[in-house]
Amino acid sequence: MGPLSSRTSLSQTDHYVTFNVNPQDEGVAQGDGGMRTEEHLISAEQPFRQLQVLSNGVPCVLFQARKLSLRYEKQKQLDLTERAFSTQKPVDTSQSVCSQDKATLVMRFGDVEDLRGLSIRLQLSNTFYESSDQWWFSVESVSLLYNTSEEAVFNASEVYAPASSSYHCLHVSSLQRYSPLLLPSTDHARRWAVTFTNFQIQAFNVTSGKFSPASDCATFLTPAILMGLVTSLILLLVLAYALHMVIHLKHIEHDDEHKPDIYFPQNPEHAEHCCLESVDEKNIL
Repeated sequence: MGPLSSRTSLSQTDHYVTFNVNPQDEGVAQGDGGMRTEEHLISAEQPFRQLQVLSNGVPCVLFQARKLSLRYEKQKQLDLTERAFSTQKPVDTSQSVCSQDKATLVMRFGDVEDLRGLSIRLQLSNTFYESSDQWWFSVESVSLLYNTSEEAVFNASEVYAPASSSYHCLHVSSLQRYSPLLLPSTDHARRWAVTFTNFQIQAFNVTSGKFSPASDCATFLTPAILMGLVTSLILLLVLAYALHMVIHLKHIEHDDEHKPDIYFPQNPEHAEHCCLESVDEKNIL
């Protein structure tokens, strides 16, 4: 997690729960094995859609995104937004787990297009860093599982925030144009493009089922911006040099215009010799 160091972890518990859609109208049902599942509806006015992971009936992970899309090589883009956040048929999250220092968010989509058994898994952790004297949560990896045994794993770069905050970024993606925060770590992953739009997540310190104020990724120095700054600097240096040369040439020209005529007195002997030579030349003529 960037410049932070010196980590310690809490012990895990064994309470695993599912997570569903953002609360508006609330219904509670009892699932298999005593597992409690909460299902919430999204109002038409709500700009984001939200999933929750519950531990002992209390949210421990919140997740929302405006759009979730995948692309395999040059095939058409798969938009999984409605499948992930549908109010009619919520995505299967029964394999999601949550403890004090580890959480796994699993969304099982089933068969999608030519993909069999597609799942997306986010692996999260909660860690104490002595250098900052506080707890930080992070998304360690994002994985795509499909066709029974194939897996594409992306390491999440710089996707972390203080435990008292949520994390937000306009794009958490593997695409270069978005300054990728998802870095492929397997050969399968290099064939995939994954993009979460308006990504927000909070883990391990959720209160009242709502997001805390967000720590935004705010990637100001993207490669495009950095290249623009370098180009601007080069142009500025060239302009400064050209201006310096113009001023220097004008200064030289000004000095030449105001330079006085300098008279060098001749040596008398040399002057007499010159005069005699002139008289001799006239006589010859």
